[in-house]
Amino acid sequence: MRKLRGRQREYDVLNGLVSEAKAGRSQVLVLTGEAGVGKSALLDAMVAGADGCRVTRTAGIESEMELAYAGLHQLCLPFLEQLDRLPAPQRDALGTAFGLRNGPTPDRFLIGLAVLNLLASSAEPVVCVVDDAQWLDLMSARILAFVARRLAAESVLMVFAVRDGIEHAFDGLDVLPIRGLDDADARALLDSVLPGPIDPRVRDRIVAETRGNPLALLELPRAWTAAELADGLASGSLAGRIEDGFVRRLEGLPSDTRLLLLTAAAEPLGDPTLLWRAAEQLGFGADAAAGAAESGLITFDQHIRFRHPLVRSAAYRTATPQQRLAVHRALAAVTDPATDPDRRAWHRAQATMTPDEDVALELEQSAQRARARGGFFAAGTFLERSAALTIDPGLRADRILAAATAKRSAGALDAALDLLNGAATGPASPLRDAEITRLRGEIAFDRGHTAEAARTLVEAAAHLQPHDRTQARITYLEAMSAAIWSSGPETPGILGEIASAVPDQPTGAGTTPGTSGELLLQGLAIRFTRGFAAAAPLLVGALEQARRGEPADERGWLWLAGNRASGIVAIDVWDLDAALELATRHERIARDSGALVQLQWALNFRANVVSMTGDLTAAAGYVEEERQIATATGNRVLGIGAMQLAALRGDESAATPLIDAMIREARAQQQGRMTAIATYTNAVLNNGLGRYEAARDAARQVFLQDPVAYDALVVGELSEAASRTGDTELVETTLTWLSDRVAAVPTDWGRGMEARARALLTNDENAYRTSIEHLGKTALRIELARAELLYGEWLRREGRRQDAREHLRTAHEELTAMGADAFAERARHELLATGETVRKRTPETTNDLTAQEAQIAGLARDGLTNPEIAAQLFISPRTVEWHLRKTFAKLGITSRRQLRTLQTFAAAGRGGPL
Repeated sequence: MRKLRGRQREYDVLNGLVSEAKAGRSQVLVLTGEAGVGKSALLDAMVAGADGCRVTRTAGIESEMELAYAGLHQLCLPFLEQLDRLPAPQRDALGTAFGLRNGPTPDRFLIGLAVLNLLASSAEPVVCVVDDAQWLDLMSARILAFVARRLAAESVLMVFAVRDGIEHAFDGLDVLPIRGLDDADARALLDSVLPGPIDPRVRDRIVAETRGNPLALLELPRAWTAAELADGLASGSLAGRIEDGFVRRLEGLPSDTRLLLLTAAAEPLGDPTLLWRAAEQLGFGADAAAGAAESGLITFDQHIRFRHPLVRSAAYRTATPQQRLAVHRALAAVTDPATDPDRRAWHRAQATMTPDEDVALELEQSAQRARARGGFFAAGTFLERSAALTIDPGLRADRILAAATAKRSAGALDAALDLLNGAATGPASPLRDAEITRLRGEIAFDRGHTAEAARTLVEAAAHLQPHDRTQARITYLEAMSAAIWSSGPETPGILGEIASAVPDQPTGAGTTPGTSGELLLQGLAIRFTRGFAAAAPLLVGALEQARRGEPADERGWLWLAGNRASGIVAIDVWDLDAALELATRHERIARDSGALVQLQWALNFRANVVSMTGDLTAAAGYVEEERQIATATGNRVLGIGAMQLAALRGDESAATPLIDAMIREARAQQQGRMTAIATYTNAVLNNGLGRYEAARDAARQVFLQDPVAYDALVVGELSEAASRTGDTELVETTLTWLSDRVAAVPTDWGRGMEARARALLTNDENAYRTSIEHLGKTALRIELARAELLYGEWLRREGRRQDAREHLRTAHEELTAMGADAFAERARHELLATGETVRKRTPETTNDLTAQEAQIAGLARDGLTNPEIAAQLFISPRTVEWHLRKTFAKLGITSRRQLRTLQTFAAAGRGGPL
């Protein structure tokens, strides 16, 4: 590695990372520091010392931030020869993103997995260097951050350099701050470039004011006059002074040379062929190139590189508007419209000052291509510029609205709202105005302002109704969903308010029953205006129709319903089979579409409904995957599944902090449903631990709030806790509620819970038996085991010890096998009270696996190959193999076949059934 003055510590760190990658342990590092502090020089030195490694480099360019996947494409170019060896979904996603093939909008996380596997497939260790990463286009930055967070055993080193003070996508990765040189090294470096003697006091002032910034120390003296060397530095920011130094050097060059440097600054690819063709268009030749090379500000090789990004910005900033227009016009003329239409469109746009519909249309077409590749932010930027070049005010407003929609899809919510203000100034258009209102409501929902979102969306739906009935109904359902999540003490009456605004569905002769989404909307509206009993037939019908499947054009309904409504309604009408099916479908749709935030919600939903079946190990796998996705994407962990799983296990130390945090956050955002979910979970936890007063108080709070679906869950917790605290009146209230609900929806689940409440109230032994009988016909193993526990507890209190042992033993065995430890401990204590000796549960192996090892082992046991496991968990096959080797060593086995013979091993970081 080439030595740089004063950088021994940084050398040692980077050398160590290269050595680790060569040894098969992937590494990631982010270099941070101000402009000119030496990040690029350190990257160059690291690359020079990476013998035996395959090196690939890219750099972010501010002017190219609008072009989706531009930086990623540059980094992956050396590996694209391996593209066809990737699994088909990954190959197609990456090929579509790079414009190498046509296809549907690619899943960006399939793109990330494709990049990860391209890098991992190299026979040599790979060193990926990304300079000025803060200027990467949004999609490249997100994909590379994703890849960086998934590296483990691939022999890959990724190093990013980012400038201080600029937001970037690499938060949370290991950071090495690069600071200025110490005074001694700074003085020595300055002395090496001074043209002659200098007053020591002036030298010390220069060193102090540059704070040891190497680029400032090297470059500024070359641009100073003798008087300036005598006086020291002028005022202003360091970056500004460095750039001003480059400006002075540029000013001393011939005009043709400056124009050539401007052309290179405006051409982000660093393609010499493109540059010389543009130079020919502009009418200058070899002399300009020679002068540029002699200046030391630019290097002409296979790729054109400026001495520093500040040279590029100085060359572009100091040009006149006429010169910039001419350069972009020349670059547009020499850019191939067939192979690079988007850069051509962008150069044309930069060369145009007045409205031009041809250019605006070309930008709109570029936006469509960017959107098809998943580059929503780029699409929004193209459309924004297209609108600026559009003379027709109505068309301009439509394009601004489209730009705002694209930027919302990219997560740039502030930018989307700013654009909406521009769209609203267009000529009157009821449909456009309704779409603007709808987008405002959707952005409010994205931000967690659910009450505001509900009211805004219902207003938009009413305005859409005369123009587009289908979109109006979808928007009403969005509004209803927002109201469901908002409903709570802070927003009383919001469900009725929104439900009352939903127009009635046409009925009578000649009308069709409607799609599942329409039935769902109508059923929810009736539920919150006329009550559950009136709505139940529609809600059940909506679920049945959704489960039968619907045409492709109903995918939007299925997506919305599965995510925010149908799954809720399935629990509300006590249909666990429907809930399990919808949870599986929700997860599949989220995976297929690459919507990782929605996949987090889907995994939480699936974890919760699978927990009801007693398969807590499978639920733990979904919880772990949700955590991994949050880590990989930089999103927050939703944690609903983790919280409820910890409560079912009776793990107070894990559950209580999650419950408290969720309640705090939900109250701050006025999300009443999240408060109810966390409070319900608190009731489950305390019932398991035998703290019945705390369980009763929590359950009663949720019961009075009456949250959709969670009312059907919490009523069982409330009846149990109230009976144990002697609150007979409260048990009577739950029984009345359950009887009314069962009359409307007579399922085995509901009948089992009704019989349980009756048994707790009346001490009717037949009611206990009836509860067990009905729950035994369902997949609700947790509730069935708890019914056995309650019956056994009652029998023991009645003095029937022998009868009690049978049911308590069944409850203990079932709850222990499931991992519901607190409830199992209740059963154990009751068995001890009958005179039967039962030992506390202990882990069945001391070789506990980590959560990810357990998840991978479970998938391998189920027959998935390493590439299939890697695709599902967004890691590389090499990492899967690495985890399996560790798992085999811990379990004392040597093959995947032996996994299938193991009855138990530690799952998700704890002992439990595989």
